[in-house]
Amino acid sequence: MRISLRLILIASVAACAPLLPEAPPVSAVAETRALAAPVVPSSPATPAPVVVDQAGFDGWKQGFLTRHGGARRAEYERELEGLTPDPSVIRLDRNQPEFSRPAGAYVQSAASATRIAQGRARTDRVPWEVTQRFGVPTEILVSVWGNESAFGAIQGDYDVVRSLATLAYDGRRRDWAEGELKNALDIVIDGRRDRAGLKGSWAGAMGQTQFMPDAYLRLGVDQTGDGKVDIWGSDADALASAANLLARAGWKPGQTWGYEVILPAGFDYAEAEGPRQPWRYWAQRGVSLAQGGAPNAAEALEEAVILLPQGARGPAFLALPNHYVIRRYNNSVSYALAIGLTADGIAGRPGLVASWPDDAPLSRDQRIGAQAALTQLGYDTQGIDGVVGANTRAALRRWQVAEGRLADGYLTAELADELIRRAG
Repeated sequence: MRISLRLILIASVAACAPLLPEAPPVSAVAETRALAAPVVPSSPATPAPVVVDQAGFDGWKQGFLTRHGGARRAEYERELEGLTPDPSVIRLDRNQPEFSRPAGAYVQSAASATRIAQGRARTDRVPWEVTQRFGVPTEILVSVWGNESAFGAIQGDYDVVRSLATLAYDGRRRDWAEGELKNALDIVIDGRRDRAGLKGSWAGAMGQTQFMPDAYLRLGVDQTGDGKVDIWGSDADALASAANLLARAGWKPGQTWGYEVILPAGFDYAEAEGPRQPWRYWAQRGVSLAQGGAPNAAEALEEAVILLPQGARGPAFLALPNHYVIRRYNNSVSYALAIGLTADGIAGRPGLVASWPDDAPLSRDQRIGAQAALTQLGYDTQGIDGVVGANTRAALRRWQVAEGRLADGYLTAELADELIRRAG
C-alpha cells in the first residue's frame, strides 16, 4: 500500500505545469497548473528520452543574463551558477494531461468522490474574512486547494529556478518562462523566500495553491498578518491568495460557474464554443438544464457558451463567465470543469446526468499529426504543439462543417488517424 500511494503522489506532482493560453488573459493573472488526481499516460508507448545540451544551455543562460540581468545581473548570475537543465521537465511539458487525456477521464479522476468528501471536511479552513473580502465561494476555494495540491499535501519538490530555466532553454514558451524565471530570482534576492525553500511543480507552480512566481509577487496575500506571504506553510495565506487571484480575474459573486445542459435533437453543434449568448438565446434553441429549472436572474443575463468537452456523445455544459475566470488559473476546459464539479459536490449539488464516453487517450504523435494535417488542409490550428485547445477545436469544427459531418470539434484517436492519412 505504501508503494501504491507513493506512485500516486509522484504522478500527481508530475501533473503540475503552467499552460500557455491560446488567447491572452483578460486580466493580469498568471497561468498556473493544477495538481490533478493520478495521471494516466497519454500513450502506452514509453516516451522518447530527452537529450539536453549543456553547452547550449549555458549559451541560453548568458543570453538570459544579457536580456534580463540589468542592475541585478551579478545576483542572477550567482543564483544560476552551476545550474543544469532538467530533462524530466521537458518531457513532462510535452505531455500535459489536460490536453492529452479525454476530458471525462481527467474530470472523473480530479473530481472524485474521495476528493469531494475531503473537501467537505475542510470547508471550515477557509477564513470567513476571505470569502467576505473577495466574494469567492468557500467551495470553489476548497476545490482549487484540493485539485492543486491535495490540500497542501503534494506541493512538488522541484527546484523552481531550475525548472523555469529548463523551460526557457527548451524554447517552446521562452518569453513566458524567462519572465517567470526573473520573478523567481527576484523572490529569492529580495528575501521573500530562500532558494532552498523555493520548491514547486516541475513547471514552477508553487505552494498549496500552485502560484507561478509572477502571481505570487502581484497577488499573494498575507492573511495571517505575520509580514510574509507563505503559500507553502499557511492555509490562510494560500487560500486568501487564491481568492485574490480569482477576484482580480473577474469572479462574479452570486453566480455559479455553469450548468450541465441537455441539447435537443437537431442541435447545431457548430455553435459550441462559438459566440457567447444569453440564456434566452439557448433556451429558444431547445437547450434545457439537466437538473431542471433555469439559471438565476443574474446568470440569465450573462453571455454563456455551450461546451462539448468530449464531443456530441458526452455531457454538455453551459459555461458562464465564472468558468472562464477559473481558466485564468489554468486555461484548460478539463481543469475548469474539474474545479467546478468538485465545488458542486462539496456544496451538495447533484452530480452529472450524462455519462462520459470511454474514449482512448491521444498520443503526442496523434495530436501533433492532426494539427499538422488540419493546417495543411487549410484549417489553421494556430500552432502545431500537441496542445488540443480552443484553436485546434475551432479548426477541426470548420473541417467537419466542410465535410458535412457533425461539427462537435472533438478530436478522437480515430479521427486524428484519419486526418493524418488524408494529409498524406
